[in-house]
Amino acid sequence: MNNNYYLLKMRPKETLKKWIDCFNASDVAGITALYADDAVNHQVANTPVVGKEAIYRMFADEFATAKMVCIKYF
Repeated sequence: MNNNYYLLKMRPKETLKKWIDCFNASDVAGITALYADDAVNHQVANTPVVGKEAIYRMFADEFATAKMVCIKYF
């Protein structure tokens, strides 16, 4: 069974809340678990990051550099 099976059952709003919670906690493993293996993360000011491993490294580097916060609007 897929270890991320529970993610497939999450509704979009639940997924967004989980992403924000992981982001605000600087939880690299948690936030990366929400991405597909072939995902693309495109930050407006940067070149797109392709693949789960690259996305993991991106968040690890960013969280190590600065404390970032995503504000919930719902």
